[in-house]
Amino acid sequence: MAQPIADRPNIVMILSDDQGSWALGCAGNHEIHTPHLDRLAAEGMRFSNFFCTSPVCSPARASLFTGRIPSQHGVHDWISGGNVGERSIRYLEGQTTYTDILANNGYVCGLSGKWHLGDSLLPQHGFSHWYVHQTGGSNYYDAPMIRDGKPINEPGYLTDAITDNALHFLDSHDGSRPFYLSVHYTAPHSPWVDNHPEEFVKMYDNCAFETCPQEPRHPWAIETAPWLVDQRGNLKGYFAAVTAMDQNIGRILDKLDDTGIRGQTLVCFLSDNGFNCGHHGIWGKGNGTFPQNMFDTSVKIPAIFSQPGRIPQDRVCDQLASGYDFMPTLLDYSGIDNPDTNQQLPGSSFLPALLGEEGSDREDIVIFDEYGPVRMIRTRDWKYVQRYPYGPNELYDLVKDPGELTNLVDEPSVQEQRAVMKAQLERWFVRYADPERDGSREAVTGLGQLELAGPAGEGRVAYNEG
Repeated sequence: MAQPIADRPNIVMILSDDQGSWALGCAGNHEIHTPHLDRLAAEGMRFSNFFCTSPVCSPARASLFTGRIPSQHGVHDWISGGNVGERSIRYLEGQTTYTDILANNGYVCGLSGKWHLGDSLLPQHGFSHWYVHQTGGSNYYDAPMIRDGKPINEPGYLTDAITDNALHFLDSHDGSRPFYLSVHYTAPHSPWVDNHPEEFVKMYDNCAFETCPQEPRHPWAIETAPWLVDQRGNLKGYFAAVTAMDQNIGRILDKLDDTGIRGQTLVCFLSDNGFNCGHHGIWGKGNGTFPQNMFDTSVKIPAIFSQPGRIPQDRVCDQLASGYDFMPTLLDYSGIDNPDTNQQLPGSSFLPALLGEEGSDREDIVIFDEYGPVRMIRTRDWKYVQRYPYGPNELYDLVKDPGELTNLVDEPSVQEQRAVMKAQLERWFVRYADPERDGSREAVTGLGQLELAGPAGEGRVAYNEG
């Protein structure tokens, strides 16, 4: 039975950009300063094995909103075409998002920050409050934004401006209806040098960056990276971007406390995808290499959920979960059914685990990931990566080799394991992939998506070719 509107929680969904799961103090990083995220974790539950659906921003974000994998929603790379201008493209047009459902069930929905799913000028999918980045990334000062339906350049520091706008939304809330607020930071996405307040950069002047070992350059690593020139400066900037964002998250948590609505508000914190800052000899995420990679540092993301009085406090859940589980869990948490029963969604709700219920372990959970023609299947103990059509493919024993240093795919002793995982991977994608949007047929380069995938693109070049 649907939950009465008055009993439904407010929701604040905070989404960072390119933050590795390792870039949190509460996750064991002793060098990075994240006191407010650490506080949020202490007031709730942190998931230590949460994965994105694709290790790049736009596909991962589309999956969070729709509960669909990229081969269902058709966003396969970061969106470089159709954000603004004459040919703006609504990449999720005709698809149901959880914000559509929340708005139809009485929620007031606001977005402050990064949208990056096309046609940024006008509100979409249930949002009535709309302050968004025109594209997906930029410098942190003088950033191109959309305010009140008009393109502007934001003169201040963007992380502060996104927070200011989010606080304005909270101030305008009159309590008559529950609210949903997306706070989508561009932090800690590049650029990092000369883009963040000096007070935060100086915090890392003497940092040894032991938590970011600079491994030998990966043979597939892209060569155009700016951090090759000033590696330490970029490390300081990345850490500073996280800490500046953390301070602003503290402002939001303080506002919820000060207005007396913290106990009625679910706060979620996720990143869109992971990130390598020298891990595996890579700077970047899935497209930090070509062919694209599926290392845990690229696909594993931070995930914290907190509502005092409902979610147990200071807990770490090690169950495997994915971005495609987020939509069913959020609706389940809010007591709202998905009206579109014809959707074939791959995810499932992890609400029992989130509430700390006994016996709530989701047994035999397997995680699937994709980035164009690159696909991954991961269990607790093994990972297999298939690159269509010709490889190279990878197989890792995560028990003996948690750092994914030794590719066993050609070892005779593990060929049965490889075959079992490949078969499971192929059956799963045959079940869920839409043939008109199937990523294994898309020429994704990691350099950006220009057009709708498959036949919907009407023959236009869909992906940047370099």
